[in-house]
Amino acid sequence: MKYKKFENTIIARIDKGEDIVEQVKNIALKENIKLASIQALGAINDFTVGVFKTKEKKYFANEFKGDYEIVSLTGTINTMNGEYYSHMHLSAGNDQGEVFGGHLNKAIVSATCEMVIQVINGQVDRYFDEEIGLNLLKL
Repeated sequence: MKYKKFENTIIARIDKGEDIVEQVKNIALKENIKLASIQALGAINDFTVGVFKTKEKKYFANEFKGDYEIVSLTGTINTMNGEYYSHMHLSAGNDQGEVFGGHLNKAIVSATCEMVIQVINGQVDRYFDEEIGLNLLKL
């Protein structure tokens, strides 16, 4: 992974074989990012995304392997209890034009991933909401 910082914007290239989730964390910790938005595109060949079932209050994961193009990767970097936290969603399409997606758990780059991280001056923490079963923004 390589990246350059331009004021409050980071342009990153995540390379073949690297996990996007891990590399976002690496950048955020190195740059001490407390709040940011993320968007990316690229190619992946192994990814896991989840769907939160509200009645059961838990995530169910789906794993995909093969050639996929990232149609959309969007998310946030913020904190929970003052520590790094990220929340990303991914949609990826196969060679048949079928798109699969959900809450991003893992995505291994097969060619490249181009990412823009827009750092926001500030900090928003999260808290666990018992009723909903998710870590919500504390606003």
